[in-house]
Amino acid sequence: MEKLPKAGLVAIIAVVLLIIVILKSSVVIGAGQAGVLFKTLGNGVDLENTYGEGFHIIAPWNDMIIYPTRQQSVSDKMQVLSVNGLEVKVDATVWFQPEYDKLPFLHQEKGTQYESEILAPAISAAARSVVGRYTPEQLYSSKRDVIQQEILEEVQKELKTQYVIVNRVLVKDVTLPIKIKEAIERKLKQEQESLEYEFRLTKATKEAERQKIDAEGKAVANRILSASLTDKILTEKGIEATLMLSQSPNSKVIVIGGSDSGGLPIILGNQ
Repeated sequence: MEKLPKAGLVAIIAVVLLIIVILKSSVVIGAGQAGVLFKTLGNGVDLENTYGEGFHIIAPWNDMIIYPTRQQSVSDKMQVLSVNGLEVKVDATVWFQPEYDKLPFLHQEKGTQYESEILAPAISAAARSVVGRYTPEQLYSSKRDVIQQEILEEVQKELKTQYVIVNRVLVKDVTLPIKIKEAIERKLKQEQESLEYEFRLTKATKEAERQKIDAEGKAVANRILSASLTDKILTEKGIEATLMLSQSPNSKVIVIGGSDSGGLPIILGNQ
């Protein structure tokens, strides 16, 4: 009778230990994640395998470190200097993800804090390098897309051997000192007004040239017409006009032969 409780106690302890072993030995890696196995009694990080999504059984004394492998983003507001030494604030977001096949190496060399250890410094260095090539005017006006691409290329080059893939850099805002910004806006406004004035001046010059050419054309036409109008032609035209008027239903008095030397018909009036 005394052995039965002891056997039951042993059985309970064994079940508890079995549950602990099962819990320690089973690992579930969720969607968008991957695991790195650390062999406590072996050689440390298993560099040959990256463990994918799903259920895994491992030795209870080993440890599975799980990393997100989906594309992630990190934002940073950096203070950098332009080419002429003025302070510029750049608000940028970087989209990245760890290199799946190299995840064990990333864990061994960089650790779980790789974002702050290598990614953030690389972004900051790339932003300083790229922004330092441009003037505030270029940064303010039309260089944002170029800056994004150049920062992306700089970060990719910096992290090429760091087991991190950088997919895109988005520069959300470039903030200049207030006085510099106002000076640039005044300059841009003056340039716009100057361009508008030049456009109006060019338009007025072209219109004056057009009117001059039109007037010269009319003058030439009038000279040609005057040279071609003889007395006989004028008399003939007058007779034709008189005949057309005589056929009108309205009554009128027509005197053939005017007082001038041309002898054109004179219409005295309607009755």
